Amino acid sequence: MVIDTLAHAANYQMLGPCFAAGLKWLQTFQPSMPDGRYDIEGDEVFALVQSYDTMPASEKKYESHRLYADIQYVATGTEIIHYTPTAGLQPETLYDGEKDFLLYAAATADTSLHLPPGSFAIFYPQDGHKPGCVSVAPCRMKKVVIKVRI
Repeated sequence: MVIDTLAHAANYQMLGPCFAAGLKWLQTFQPSMPDGRYDIEGDEVFALVQSYDTMPASEKKYESHRLYADIQYVATGTEIIHYTPTAGLQPETLYDGEKDFLLYAAATADTSLHLPPGSFAIFYPQDGHKPGCVSVAPCRMKKVVIKVRI
């Protein structure tokens, strides 16, 4: 798991060309872009632009992915993403291979990551994460999730 700001994106070029392509795309992203999928390198790297309201953490579930790493970038709004290794989580659903998605029950311990505008977090398959949680008060988010096939 990595957390940083887009101002330091060049530090993560060493993660490989797919991560570099995703981070480069984020540097050109404008919050006025409509929600939806944007192909960067086909199914190898693509962006999911999302708008939503943050919710209490108690109303959210942990998730993980097997085929893709996430670069979760906050364009507007502020959210908390709860993080914990998947090794300590109990699956609550079967893995959905088509959506590359697995949900988990609540964790006994986690780390709260505060993501203001301009920040991003990278989550690998072993990183359980619960995005979209309220920081101080509910707010409207504009967020991009870059999916990087690993």
